[in-house]
Amino acid sequence: MKYLSNKKGFLGVDNKFSFKEKVVVVPFGLEKTVSYGRGTKNGPKEIIKASHQVELYDEEFYCEPYKKIGIRTLESFKINKNIKKALKKMSSINKIILDKKLFPITFGGEHSITPGCIEPFVKKYNKICLLHFDAHADLRNSYNGEKFSHASAIRRCLDYKNVSLISFGIRNISESEIPFLKKNKSRINIFWAKDKSKWNLGKFKKLIKNKTVYLTFDVDGFDSSIMPATGTPEPGGLFWDETLNIIRIAARNSNIVGADINELAPIKGFNSYNFLVAKLAYKILTYKFLV
Repeated sequence: MKYLSNKKGFLGVDNKFSFKEKVVVVPFGLEKTVSYGRGTKNGPKEIIKASHQVELYDEEFYCEPYKKIGIRTLESFKINKNIKKALKKMSSINKIILDKKLFPITFGGEHSITPGCIEPFVKKYNKICLLHFDAHADLRNSYNGEKFSHASAIRRCLDYKNVSLISFGIRNISESEIPFLKKNKSRINIFWAKDKSKWNLGKFKKLIKNKTVYLTFDVDGFDSSIMPATGTPEPGGLFWDETLNIIRIAARNSNIVGADINELAPIKGFNSYNFLVAKLAYKILTYKFLV
């Protein structure tokens, strides 16, 4: 694995700063099955660029978390045009990172990366709980004839029998997904966006308690008023503080072993959206290692 220099990598840390890494950032700008707005292939580089403006000090923890974590960023690499081969590459990268006992966080790209991301986790752990933030359920068996579509990402993850699912912010689901949802209700829990004012986070705490967790975050899980820079922005979504609270609960009560953030489609001249995603990534890592 070839790393960028500290200065060019996530957070833009001074090259003189020496550390033993615990985290590897994987830029994986896969864009093969998008069905509305395009541009997710540019997501990783814009997240990393925006991260250079993120304040390194965290007022919640009274420290600069990166010094306690240690974060390296992989150099970008060619992504195969064949989606199955691309996902195989994603899987092999995460396996190498896991074998080194490091924490991978992948910056997509479209949500179809997630089945590739989690494959080595599924093989390593007896059970994996997928903590999923999204506007869409992504439970279609296929979309536009593609089984590995971004609209089928979570369905492909659930092809693995040892994967369970907790989703937050869902507010867009097709009729075709309902039979699968009903059939698998024993391993799927959805906190619907329409019920946000009534969410029982005590229930969530019990559901995730002592689980091994992989976190996947589609940025359209955020309300479209704060995150329009995505292929299919949806109103009625998550806001910043409530999102951090959910991740904080997960970090305190489970073992988060990996993560991906996907579906950022940067809008030229509107850097605040890229910045939001960069800060989200830093907070996820901070909660993982400092809570």
